[in-house]
Amino acid sequence: MTGSDLYRGNERDGTTVFGAGLYAGGGLAGEGADSEGDRGTTAAIEASLGCGVPTAVAALTEGETVLDLGSGAGGDVLISARRVGPTGKVFGLDMTPEMLDLARANATAAGVGNVEFLEGYLEDVHLPDATVDVVISNCVINLAADKHVVLREAARVTRPGGRFAVSDVVADEEMDEATRADMAAYTGCIAGALTEGEYRAALAASGWDQVTVEVTHRVHDQAAAAIIRAVRTAAVPA
Repeated sequence: MTGSDLYRGNERDGTTVFGAGLYAGGGLAGEGADSEGDRGTTAAIEASLGCGVPTAVAALTEGETVLDLGSGAGGDVLISARRVGPTGKVFGLDMTPEMLDLARANATAAGVGNVEFLEGYLEDVHLPDATVDVVISNCVINLAADKHVVLREAARVTRPGGRFAVSDVVADEEMDEATRADMAAYTGCIAGALTEGEYRAALAASGWDQVTVEVTHRVHDQAAAAIIRAVRTAAVPA
């Protein structure tokens, strides 16, 4: 088996490491599929290419405002919308018009009205300062060219005391240069990943505090999926 084969597809060594299977039966992050079982949410979850279930660890409550970075087909947005209830709001951000159309269609099918999908980039979120209570994301930040800009922008739109709760890939400290240079590994969410130490430092430099990184499962010989949490307590750097 080649290095590329290790992260091609949703399974590794017979275990689900990416995709909708992580939501089923409790998954690796302790989250079941949408309890309502509606077609819109189910379809959105089935389109997931994520490495975890951020809604399982974000501790969302009624009335909160949530931002999903790289929202894709909208699965985590729709789950979050039910968690925060009619007094809350969930924004989904994606750069692909076709994916935004799909997410909006899934939201309509799910009968969820407290959501809004925005076209844009992780590095430039079209929301005012201090708009949201929680930022979530599912295996997308590793794809950004400049993670520091993404994390700083996430802090900018988060209220003081707000939370960062994402699923992402973290690289092993010893990841070799051949893997780093492999474009298939990059698009497979491996080569562009930060190490745990780099992730912690980038969050701290971007206005986040109380950082925790919890590895959930291996996705590659030199990388693992992790739950990354932080709190927006520091001032956001200019």
